[in-house]
Amino acid sequence: MRKVMIGIVVSFAGIAQADEVVIAALGDSLTQGYGLPAEQGFVPQLQAWLDANGAEVRLINAGVSGDTTAGGLARVDWTLTPDVDGMIVALGGNDVLRGLPSEQARHNLTGILTAAQVAEVEVLLVGMQAPGNYGEDYKADFEGIYPDLAKDFDTLYLDSFFAGLTEEQESEDLSAYRALFQGDGVHPNAEGVAMIVARFGPELLQLINQIEG
Repeated sequence: MRKVMIGIVVSFAGIAQADEVVIAALGDSLTQGYGLPAEQGFVPQLQAWLDANGAEVRLINAGVSGDTTAGGLARVDWTLTPDVDGMIVALGGNDVLRGLPSEQARHNLTGILTAAQVAEVEVLLVGMQAPGNYGEDYKADFEGIYPDLAKDFDTLYLDSFFAGLTEEQESEDLSAYRALFQGDGVHPNAEGVAMIVARFGPELLQLINQIEG
């Protein structure tokens, strides 16, 4: 009888594990949690938000500080392991900082989304706002990549990683929110991440619904 009971417990454990949704967050230092204690980074705070809202999901932190869209493309195949059901794609900030061609970013993001499509993985694509110092044409071309690809690949779309800050303040001028950023003025502090996560959370619930649907 004891062996039978152990077998039943193991079977139920296997079912529970199989029902768990796994989502990889493919990104750069913003995703990775640069400059913050591990538990205060984007992925841990988002995991806590999802847990608090009853979502049976496990997030994987696939953020690499300094990564470009090319870096994301180079590692997307080994990020998309067989247990991954969904993916957040939040890349492009470092392409902009380096002034890399928008056509190159479009090519790389297309490759990432194609890999997800082949793997039958649902995606939340996160847009990127480019500064105007490379010219208005570059800014328009770069920012246009994300809604275009979200439409082409039928992915969920959030127009900015910082949407939780800009929408709350009804402005896109991130310099106005310096108290929510670390000393470099680029990476959010723990309070800023919490606001970002509050905006991401409902999008993740929608992504989970697509996965389970």
